[in-house]
Amino acid sequence: MTAGLSNLMRLATMTEAEDSPLYVTALAKGLSVLTAFGPSRPAMNLLELADATGLNKSTIQRSVFTLEALGYLARDGGSKRYRLTVKSLEMGTGYLQTAELVERANPFIQQLNRQTGESCNLLEPWETDMVYVARFTSHKEMPIHVPIGQRLPMYCTAAGRAYLSALPKEAASAYIERSKRTAFTAHTVTDPGALMALLQRAHTDGFSLITEEIYVGDIAVGACIVNAEGQPLAAINISVPFSRWRPEQVLSDLAPQLVNTARAISSAAKGLRPAGTIKQQT
Repeated sequence: MTAGLSNLMRLATMTEAEDSPLYVTALAKGLSVLTAFGPSRPAMNLLELADATGLNKSTIQRSVFTLEALGYLARDGGSKRYRLTVKSLEMGTGYLQTAELVERANPFIQQLNRQTGESCNLLEPWETDMVYVARFTSHKEMPIHVPIGQRLPMYCTAAGRAYLSALPKEAASAYIERSKRTAFTAHTVTDPGALMALLQRAHTDGFSLITEEIYVGDIAVGACIVNAEGQPLAAINISVPFSRWRPEQVLSDLAPQLVNTARAISSAAKGLRPAGTIKQQT
């Protein structure tokens, strides 16, 4: 089974997991409360949390009380709204401190950052998104701030298309079909046929280039990281602004360095397995 199909099957097996006597519903509901917070919902009251999670008010009350007692949530000043606390970072940083791919890739990404002077990132797949798990920022002007943990769609990001281009065509097509394919800017490609053509080009070139498809004024180039069997594990990218770069400059100056770095990381990570494959084997 390919890594892409395995990742897709994760969602399909959720219903089966929920039917298992081992499934802890209360834990799942509590985690849904924590993950409901985000940039568009930094603070919420109980009714807003119920709306965001789909849970009833009684369940929300119990979950919030427990999470507040454990220190993961706190009241926003004297109001009835709640926010995540700094303790909630423990869950995310625990992954970053133990992820073998992040550990192996970081020295190479840091070196790429020093060579180019631009923002260089490592992203891993989750569902139909790519998640920032390592980031070395530029000291130059960067109008876009993307924090660790930020999720962006695969279909319209350089890292996402690079990752998809390393999958078998049927798996890549399945990801695209399942994506919402929102047009974030006037340049966003959303047509499945056009996207598959772009993935084929990325597969041939060894990298993917996007211009202003998710952020206006942004150019990004991405390359996939694979293991010894050619299975995609993650992707790296370099993001630069139009104020300092043009696409043709990115292609000539940055893309070759990015591809070389991706190859070096792939060699260092050749013994690793895609997360989806690991899940299917447990």
